[in-house]
Amino acid sequence: MSEQNEKPTRSRSGGFGGGHGMRAPAEKSKNFKASGARLLALLAPHAFTIALIIVLATVSVAFTVWGPKLLGDATNVLFQGVMSAQLKPGETGDEAIAALRASGKPGDEQIASMLSKMTLTPGTGPDFGEISRILTLLAVVYLLSAVFGWLQQYLTVGMSQSIVYRLRNQVDDKLTRLPLRYFDDHPRGDILSRVTNDIDNIANTLQQSLTQIITSLLTVIGVLAMMFWINWVLAAISLLTVPISVLVTVVIAKRSQKQFAAQWEHTGTLNGHIEEMHTGRTIVKVFGREKEALEKFDEHNQKLYEASFKAQFISGIIQPSLTVIGNLNYVAIAVIGGVQVASGQLSLGDVQAFIQYSRQFTWPITQLASIANVMQSAVASAERVFELLDEPEQTPDLASVEPSGCCGAIVLEDVSFSYSPDEPLIKNLNLDVKPGQTVAIVGPTGAGKTTLVNLLLRFYDIDAGRIVIDGVDAADMSREDLRRMFGMVLQDAWLFSGTIRENIAYGLEGATEAQIISAAEAAHVDHFVRTLPDGYDTVLDDDATSVSAGEKQLLTIARAFLADPQVLILDEATSSVDTRTEVLIQRAMGLLMRGRTSFVIAHRLSTIREADVILVMNHGSIIEQGTHEELLAARGFYFDLYNSQFVDAFDEAG
Repeated sequence: MSEQNEKPTRSRSGGFGGGHGMRAPAEKSKNFKASGARLLALLAPHAFTIALIIVLATVSVAFTVWGPKLLGDATNVLFQGVMSAQLKPGETGDEAIAALRASGKPGDEQIASMLSKMTLTPGTGPDFGEISRILTLLAVVYLLSAVFGWLQQYLTVGMSQSIVYRLRNQVDDKLTRLPLRYFDDHPRGDILSRVTNDIDNIANTLQQSLTQIITSLLTVIGVLAMMFWINWVLAAISLLTVPISVLVTVVIAKRSQKQFAAQWEHTGTLNGHIEEMHTGRTIVKVFGREKEALEKFDEHNQKLYEASFKAQFISGIIQPSLTVIGNLNYVAIAVIGGVQVASGQLSLGDVQAFIQYSRQFTWPITQLASIANVMQSAVASAERVFELLDEPEQTPDLASVEPSGCCGAIVLEDVSFSYSPDEPLIKNLNLDVKPGQTVAIVGPTGAGKTTLVNLLLRFYDIDAGRIVIDGVDAADMSREDLRRMFGMVLQDAWLFSGTIRENIAYGLEGATEAQIISAAEAAHVDHFVRTLPDGYDTVLDDDATSVSAGEKQLLTIARAFLADPQVLILDEATSSVDTRTEVLIQRAMGLLMRGRTSFVIAHRLSTIREADVILVMNHGSIIEQGTHEELLAARGFYFDLYNSQFVDAFDEAG
């Protein structure tokens, strides 16, 4: 059995037994403000770039803000020319204004007030040369605004990708330092979701939102300054919309925060389920669990749908709410501005520019509200990534004593270990393995067989006692040096996406072609590989479905041959091959194990009769040890276990 079956962890499907543990999705953000501040802190190393982005944004916004004023000037020139053309020959502007005011007709007084703001020249029309000059300048202004805006975006994209690149590296480094316990307690799909979906969400937000935030803030400041310059009354009316907009945004954002946190938690849960069902799709089909898998998928998908809908719906209220506020502001400016134009307090061009500024003023506020929506999603993702980065790491290698690697003598002295403090598994275990011995470990499921191997490799650190290898305490070696002494062939063969040559060469860095072929011949896999159209260049997919289970096992055995380790660990390495191949592999294994210390986790007791020492484990303790004949003669636990296998086999045959 695999090691997961020896730990009573919560399974991803909801039961106990095999599989990785899984936590319930969080219903709300644990520390939204702290995660947001930590996300912003990632920008600190890029202070100079941010300063340059702000300068470029300032220039771009300044040109953009200047545009409506130029357009208003062009309108004034055009209107002034039209009104000049209406004067009678020889009539001055002052005379026309006086005549209008003396007429007493409705509206003439307002027209006279408008004309009083202009310099009228009788008999002339619009100055199209001046209008052309203003419009040309306007085109240049908008072009320069676009160029500086593009440079700003270019720098922002480079900076955001650099930040996320560094964050991905931190996460990847963190995963290498996390203890095996973390991976046992978290679904692989959820971990992958944090590394991919959550980091991509952060990248997209930084890339898109940072520029918008800077531009929107500068636009609000620039437009407000121009509005006060043109008319302080209308500017004050527009300014009233800011606190109202901020209040609406804050109230709605608080309600959507926990929904965004739940959204990304449920995304990780759903990914975990999909990954699990994809990995075990054959087992799902064999046991007819497709319906149950679909129901579980629908359950997770429904929860994700509900959380996503609530998050997007609640946060989506922000923009239409601010649009309503902006439209009310627009109406107020249009009405009051029209009155001021009629009374001569404001020129037609200025009120036209002001109306455009009112739109430019409300748009960045609405944009900032939309960014608040996106930022909540990004902070929820960042919180999940930071949670991974803050996980306790495996104990560091405090010392680095070089292992001698000469013999393979292993001694366990009063070793105790537990996966959880209240459930001790191994207690005061003592073992003395001589160099070159083959040690078989047997016992019922959950006895601690694989756990013992995990402790030898320091996948888990022991709670008490010590493990000594060739006279050196394993705790005084670096994990890398320690594990380099071991070679493993597991019951569950693992091959990665790549060629057969690359999979075999994984056992030894810098392996030559001759070494790879020699290892393949020793594992009796060379003939099989050469029958393939591409031979050793045959590409295996990520789960190696292009080869049979027995062939996968042969390839992993070839990998172990190539590694040529000092200590071998075999977890029923021949369980997936046919009888004829098993005989060949047993013979090859015998050659490989000669002169090397070997630990064999045995499930079929008939395969370990020739072991030098057989350890019988139960409830984390060695209850019997000796040779096959000695243990049978003792007629103890091993005797009962051995005979039960043959009785079961006899009953099945009968």
